[in-house]
Parts: sequence; C-alpha cells; structure tokens
Amino acid sequence: MSEQDALARRTILMSGGSRGIGLAIAVAAGRRGANVVILAKTDQPDPRLPGTVHTAVAEIEQAGGQALAVVGDVRKEEDVERAAAQAVERFGGIDIVVNNASALNLTGTEELSVKRYDLMQQINSRGTFLLFKAALPHLRKSDRARVLTLSPPVTMAPHWLGKFPAYALSKFGMTILTLGWAAEFADAGIAANCLWPETAIKTAAVQNLLGGTDTVDRSRDPEIMADAAVAVLSLPPQRSGETFIDVQILRETGVTDFTRYGGGDDPELDFFVDELS
Repeated sequence: MSEQDALARRTILMSGGSRGIGLAIAVAAGRRGANVVILAKTDQPDPRLPGTVHTAVAEIEQAGGQALAVVGDVRKEEDVERAAAQAVERFGGIDIVVNNASALNLTGTEELSVKRYDLMQQINSRGTFLLFKAALPHLRKSDRARVLTLSPPVTMAPHWLGKFPAYALSKFGMTILTLGWAAEFADAGIAANCLWPETAIKTAAVQNLLGGTDTVDRSRDPEIMADAAVAVLSLPPQRSGETFIDVQILRETGVTDFTRYGGGDDPELDFFVDELS
C-alpha cells in the first residue's frame, strides 16, 4: 500500500500540532488526503511562538487535506472527549491517533518545582492516555486503526536517567503506554508504534530552550519527522509495538541521504540517542 493510499480519507486525531513537528506531520498527512483534527490550546497568536490551531488548519487544507481545529487542553478529560466527538461528527470516525503534545523541562530534581513536575506528567503520559482512551471506541470500528506516539525508546542507561529523571519518566510513560496498547489491542487490529528523532529538530522549543542559534543550526528540519511519521503510518498492521528512530524507518523506504533535512555535517543528537546511526 502506498503512503497516499494509507492516509487518503483517513481521519487523524492529534494532540498539539499548531507548530513544529506536529504541524509538519499534520501537513504531510493532509498532502496525502487525510482529515486532521487538532486539539491544541493556542487559539490566539503568541509573540513568543509562531502559529495557532487555526493557522495549522489553514496549512493542512492548503496542502490538500481537510482539517478541524478544536481549542482545548489535552490534560482535561472533557476537552479530549469533545475533540474525539467532533472528529466523529465531522468526518464519521477516527482511524489514527497521533500523540504529539508534550512538555519539556530539563530542570534537575532539586530545582524542579512540583507544579512543573505535574505539568510534564499530565501533558505527556496522562494526555497520551486520555487521547487514546477517548478515541478507542472509534479505533475499534476502523479497518486500519493506528496509534503513533512521539516518544523515545526506553533506556535504563544511568547517564540518561540521571540527566532529567522527571522528564524521562514522562516521556518513557508515553512509550510504555503505546507499546502496551500494541499488545493489549492486537486482536482488535490496532497497530501502535512510537517515533523519535535521531537529532534535535528545528523547532521553537529548540530555539528558546536548548541552546539558541548554534543548536538550531545543528538541528534537522521537522520534515524529517513528518516523512518518518507517514512511513510508520503506512506500515502493515503486523508492524506494531515498535519504537522507531526517524532515520531508521526512512532507510526502510529507501532514503539514504539525510542532508536535505539540514543539520550540517555534525548534527546535534537528540535526547536518549547516543550516536548517529
């Protein structure tokens, strides 16, 4: 099955997506004929960050897809359930869930406030749980149900666990849930996988939080994750319960030259990745 056939007329429910990697994935899916429902908080422009849920919908539709903006918070059960209901009302069902929304905080344990700790756990792992649970009755009805979570391979390496335990817990929680659903709902035909970048990705978070211009120059474009996401969502249902690195799945599709995605000759490795593959 081609990437176009895999996503054409399929309905995606995504958390976040008003900018960055999520937006790139949503636009790539729209280009292949998907319907994309975005649940995000950004209703009005923010001078510090580009894009809103409404500008995201405009970009998806310009790319050839159909889209629906749902203003809400992935931490709130009622907002998530409303997004799922509106997706079904507008497009007739839900075929794909993309767990994209995520909070990043690399503060060490002593300095990290409980409020910031709770925010990461609630958006990352709890939000992933809420979105999947709200979509589950509709995924069961789809003949090609998929879940894609943007989270890393789980590692017990001390040098990663010791860097930022709270953030690691929140991201590993997303992965464990997704791999768990792959096993729990295998008989229901729901394929669930995770995707993570090999390198830092050129987003507002990288620009604002992770080192400024130098890190941005060594970061790849969000399109590498968009192309990788499309590739994962196009896999046969037997490919479930895996955590992919973007370059790994792209190599499976025949891509061997990643220079077009930027990052220079010495790209910055992403978290939980120890070396360029």
